[in-house]
Amino acid sequence: MRLSPVVMLHGAFCGPWAMAGLKQKFTDAGYAVTTPCLRFHDKTSPPSALGITGVADYVADLEDEIAALNAPPILVGHSMGGLLAQILASRRPATALVLLAPSPPWGIAPATLGEISAAQAMFLHPGFWTQVLEPNRDIAFSQSLNCLPRELRGAVFESFGKESGRAMHEIMHWALDMQRTTEVDADAIACPILLLTGSEDRVNSPGTVARIAALYGDRATNEVLTGAGHWLIGEPGWEKLAQRALTWLDERL
Repeated sequence: MRLSPVVMLHGAFCGPWAMAGLKQKFTDAGYAVTTPCLRFHDKTSPPSALGITGVADYVADLEDEIAALNAPPILVGHSMGGLLAQILASRRPATALVLLAPSPPWGIAPATLGEISAAQAMFLHPGFWTQVLEPNRDIAFSQSLNCLPRELRGAVFESFGKESGRAMHEIMHWALDMQRTTEVDADAIACPILLLTGSEDRVNSPGTVARIAALYGDRATNEVLTGAGHWLIGEPGWEKLAQRALTWLDERL
């Protein structure tokens, strides 16, 4: 058993199920892996309180879980989970970060018109920032699951759950958040960081992820996976992503 525990953080509209494949690969490599469930994400019919559950709430819950570990963890996060990993590592010691298509922290502008348009489109639903958001099939198929074979998209989408409007607002419209909820003190993160994103990612584009990597200077290794999209944790060939992460950890640790 390896010394550093691994904590895998799922993204928005998901649950620990999304990290199942990666968890198995890391477990097979000798790591002790936990996959926490974000608040209310274990319920098919979450309470209205989910709508006003923010990023700070997710982080506070995760801090409690990490505090119970016997060593600083390796944090592996996908999408929103990648942002949570950055915030956590700025507050508590971490051994390494593996950020998979991570959402950007406060102050990082989106690099593509598609990302900007997606954020603007949310304002077509006034008050969404206090509501429980339903996953949207058309958006998921065209944005998150665009590189997944069409015959597999439906099954993945059916696993998606509801998400917090407040958390989405804090992440996608950070310029309107005077509390700077998603701000990360990059200088407080001393561990090595691997960032992996897909060349076809329409949610957090390679350009946006490159801007995240720039925050961390030579601590960051930023790689783009040709042909992969945002669901790179479950698309055909995801095993190569898992192996790349494991190899990088062996090299750095």
